[in-house]
Formats: sequence, structure tokens, C-alpha cells
Amino acid sequence: MKTQTRLLHFLLAAAFLLFACQTTRGLTPTEAPPTSTGLGAATPTANLPPNTVADPELGFTITYPPGWTSQPGESAENPAIFLSPDQSIQTTLYSFPLIADTTPAAEARLIVAQVMADFETVETLRDEPLLLNDGNQGWEIVVVAETDRGALKVSFMVAFFGAREFLLLTFGPSQAYDYYANDIRTLQTSLRLELPSLYGIPRDQALVLTGSESTNPREYDPATTHSAGDKLAFSGLVSFDPNLNLVPELAESWEVSPDGTVYTFHLRPNARFHDGRPVTARDVVYSWERAASPATASDTALTYLGDIVGVDDMVNGQADHIAGLRVIDDLTLQVTIEAPLPYFLMKLTYPTAFVVDEANVTSGPDWYRTPNGTGPYRLTRWDSFEVMIYERNLDFYLGPPAIPYVVVQLYSGVGIRLYEAGAIDITGVSPYDVARVTDPNDRLSAEVHSNVSLCTSYVVFDVSRPPFDDGLVRRAFVLAFDRQKYIEVVYNGVGLPARGLYPPALPGHNTDLQGPAYDPAEARRLLARSRYGGPAGLPPIVFTTAGYGSDTNASVAAMIQMWEQNLGISITVENLEPDRYYDLLYTGQHGQLISTGWCADYPDPENFADVLFRTGMPQNLGHYSNPDLDALLDEARIERDVNRRMQLYQQAEQMILEDAPALFILHDIDYTLVKPYVEGYVLTPIDIPLERYLSLGSR
Repeated sequence: MKTQTRLLHFLLAAAFLLFACQTTRGLTPTEAPPTSTGLGAATPTANLPPNTVADPELGFTITYPPGWTSQPGESAENPAIFLSPDQSIQTTLYSFPLIADTTPAAEARLIVAQVMADFETVETLRDEPLLLNDGNQGWEIVVVAETDRGALKVSFMVAFFGAREFLLLTFGPSQAYDYYANDIRTLQTSLRLELPSLYGIPRDQALVLTGSESTNPREYDPATTHSAGDKLAFSGLVSFDPNLNLVPELAESWEVSPDGTVYTFHLRPNARFHDGRPVTARDVVYSWERAASPATASDTALTYLGDIVGVDDMVNGQADHIAGLRVIDDLTLQVTIEAPLPYFLMKLTYPTAFVVDEANVTSGPDWYRTPNGTGPYRLTRWDSFEVMIYERNLDFYLGPPAIPYVVVQLYSGVGIRLYEAGAIDITGVSPYDVARVTDPNDRLSAEVHSNVSLCTSYVVFDVSRPPFDDGLVRRAFVLAFDRQKYIEVVYNGVGLPARGLYPPALPGHNTDLQGPAYDPAEARRLLARSRYGGPAGLPPIVFTTAGYGSDTNASVAAMIQMWEQNLGISITVENLEPDRYYDLLYTGQHGQLISTGWCADYPDPENFADVLFRTGMPQNLGHYSNPDLDALLDEARIERDVNRRMQLYQQAEQMILEDAPALFILHDIDYTLVKPYVEGYVLTPIDIPLERYLSLGSR
């Protein structure tokens, strides 16, 4: 409201100057009208009636009286200005995000009180509802202010629609205002409000989100992305539903051999790429062999496809094809894995296993900007750093999604502010806004969803480089870190201290695990006992994180400050470009300390212990190697008794804690705001293709 009021103050100042000039010139309502500019607030189209301007993206249409003229406003918040024939009366249309839980009457009174505060004498002539022609009800307040030039009459007409507020502000000399009173009323009541559109899409047909855009093409390729991938455009053989049940996707069904090593997948006969071409077993083989090809340089092929016989040979350049893949016919694929693994199918939900179209991929380096995928939505528009628009795939093999469009606004602003303004439908909540949105007295509290994530934030110690090749140094760094204080300072108290590797909601989480306690005195003793003899003997230490230039973000600065204060050491920060951060980490371009985190791709402890700490795994960024741990993980991978398997992974977690190849910091608590009209939303701890399960209700 402060921003709106400031704009209106400027407007009233301009109004007073205009009024003064008109009075000095002695204008009267009977003077000849000026020549029309022919301009509208939004460019008039042939489909609009005469004297009409509209802005579909703001959601309004307005018609001005004959003889009046219109011109564009000064800003996006001021889309149109209307002038009487002699220019003695000006009506200005404003459109603001509705950021308060209020009524048109209360808002109009607040605006009048604040805007007219500088006038010594103000009399209210009218303060009453005003019915618009479209059936919406606004509120009008008319005041007259005495000035040394005479009486200035001002009308404030406020109307709400959806998440926007509209204000028609009319002003001029009192005599002229009365002369044009009927025209003014005609103009006000002609204001027609409707759901806005985005890029020509009706707002009630689009789920609007916000996001950012990577400049790294590898992040848009399912074979090389380090994220959850584009589950709107692409899909794989299997997926998770909102309850995290494993469900068929491109594969209609499958059988598993008695020994658990051979999977036979049957593809859906109606599965098609977006261009209409049927999906075949050969497309799956192409996609997986492309991911495993050394030319693709995927950091995830071994992690998610490596259990298939022959994948490691292809990744290492020792084979041209994956030996464990066999095409039976167009709709049947046989996959042989190295051992019976209870989590194998869950790994195929990761983007590395998504199916891509060879003709699309080989069409040029920018193929990912026009993907010919198999997912529930087609990417139809991508304006860099502005918007990505997805249109539902009417031929989607599981039936078309209920929501026609998904619009992703890129770099459009702060999520919670956009959400409050009605510009987006779903947004995450930062730790600094959690207290507010969870307050029962706040109107947003009814729209917040929360749960404990399946994520662990941690710092990797590169054990292949001094000084973290010494376990005493690693344990000293762990004991010198106060997790609870860190969470309170950096995350505003939102988060759970990580006592170990596994998040609380993950199968295998040990509720009795104690974890290392904060003990700076013991940390200093361990450092003194290390082969480096204390802080003076340590080599230069570099902490690698994502960032730009020489700036150090608050979370990294807080960590380093604890270590410097408790251990008497010095640490240098190295920022890597965020868009290429993980590409650089996986090629070994990092210091001895690495800031990172891991979120479950599937709900199994193997996805943490095995992926992050087994010898030689791509995601084992600290080059940690422990033969005893590897043997324990080998046993856990193939154990079919669920209870015994979880016990083995808990033993593995304890072993990792004792050897300290990493400092586990916190498990996130996620908070998300969702508009009430978004139906079917579930806040899942694992990224799933949720949009195809949603629908849009009435607003």
C-alpha cells in the first residue's frame, strides 16, 4: 500500500499543477476539444468497439465517452489515462496487486485519507457503493478540496477482481467536474473486469509458476541434468504418483524373472512422442545408450543405469552398446541387471532413464529448446529469461492433463510477493517468511503446506587432499560446528539438525542415532593430535561453493566463522558459477571443502549411502574409500529381507559418521503456498510429475 500511495501522491501533485494551469488559462467546459491522440492504454484492436481500450493481461476493458480521448499511462500500474474534450477533467486508471485482506470501501477510504492528507480543507461529498455494468461492485468516494486556485473535486473509485485492485481516479475543477458528471459516471461503470490472460492464455486455464533459467544446456538434457529434470516434457518407463507409489508410465506392465535379474517391459501401444510418432523399445535403448556414451559425459548414467549389465563397459569406452538390453519387438524390451536389486525400478524414475527422440536430439545443439518428448505437456514457447509455456499433450498415453497450460515465469520476482499479488499459483516459502505464513492470524496460513523433506545438506571433505586425508582433522571440523546455532542464524530456526546421513522420513532412518555433538574443546584436541599438529601446521584450505565473484554468501560465511573461531584456522572461499557448479565439481575442480546437499530421488537409503559414499561413485565428490563400507553396502543392496536390509544401512550410516568423510548439517522442512483453486496438490518429498494430477477450480 505504501508504494501505491506514493504513486498517487505524485499523481495528485500533477493534478494540482494541471488544475492551476487550467484555472490560469481560464478554460471552460465549452471550449473546443483537442485533437484525439488515437492511442489507448492497451493497443486497440479491430475486434474492440470504438472508444474502447483493453488489457487482457491485466484483465480489464473500459469504454470512454464520445468526444473524450485516451492515451497510455506512465507505467504498468497506470495503463490508461482519459481526458475530457476540453482536457479540464482527467481520469487515470490504476491496477495494483491486491496485497491486503480488505474491502473496496476500506481501501478507498485508506487511499483518500493518505492521498488527501496534504490538503487543508477536504469535504467528503459521496462515500457509497457503485455497481459496474458487468455486475462487479466497486466503491466510490468523492471529495472536494479548497485551494488558492479554487475548488478541486476528486473521485476515487475502487474495485477488486481476483488478486488485483483497480482504481479510477478522476479530478478537475469542481465546475468542470459537475459539467461532465454524467460522462464520468458512464466511464466508471463501463469498467469491465475479468480474469487476466498471460501471453494470450486465459488465466483460468493456466497453472502459473515461477522459476529461473540455466545457461547450461546440460541441465535441460535428461541424460546430463543434475536436477529432477523436465517431467512435463519427458517421461520414462515408470514414475511415482503423489503417494510415492511406483506406477507404470511408458511401460504398461513388466515381468521379473524368478532370480530377480531379468525385467521384461511391455510398452503401451498408444505411447507417442509429441509429434505423433509411436514410442518403441528401440527408442528406450537409444536413450539409455546415449546416456551411457562417453561422448555424452553424463555424471548420472552409472548412478541410475549402472546396475544394467554392460552399462559400466559403455561408460568406460569399452563397448559400443549396453549388453544387458535386448529388443524383443517394437513394444517389448528385456533388461538384464547384475544382481537382484529391490530398488532397481525406482532408479528408472530419474531423468537419466527418460526417453528422448533421436531425430530431435541430433537436429542441432539447441534441440532441448523444442523437445519432442513423451510427457504430459509440450513446450510450445520459450522466451529466454522471460517465460516457458507448456501446453497439455492431448495424445498423452495416460489421458490429457486437466490443466490446459503451465506457464513458468522466469526471473519474475520474489515468489511470496508474486503469490500474494495473484501472479503465480504456487511458491516455496523462505525460512524468513515461515513464521508469518504459519501464524493462524495470517490469511496465508490456510494456504500453506509443509513437510520434512528427504534432503540432507552437508559439506564434503576431500579425503584425497591434505589436511582431510587425516581422520582426526575431519572429526575436529565436525565437532567444531554448532548445527543448532547455524540453523537459528542462517535459516531463522527452520530446519532439523542432521544427526546423520538419512533424513527423518527416509526408510532406514535411525531415531536412536545420536550423532556427533558440538564440542569445540575436543575438536581442538583432535586437531592437535593430528599429523598436522594443530592449526599452524595445516596447509591452505579452500572452501568451494556456488556463487559469483568474491562475495561470500551468509551460510558459507557462518560455517567458516565457526571453524575459524573454534579451531583458529583460516579458510579461503572459492565461488564457482552456479549454472556449471556440479559440472565443475564432477571434473575435480574444487577445493578441499565442498558445499553441497542431496535430496532423495527414490525413497531408499541406497540412494544416499551407496550413491554418495561407495568407492568410485560419481557423486562421491570427496573420493572417500572404505573397503569395509563397500562390503557392507554390497550386502545391503541385494538383501531381500526388509528389516535386515534397513539394519545394514543403519550400520553403514554409523560407519560413515565415525570416519567423517562429510559434515552433515541439516534436513530441510519445506513450506509451500498453494492457491485454494489448485485442486489435487500434494507436497511430496520427492519430485514427481505432479502437474498432470492437478486441476483448477473456481476462483
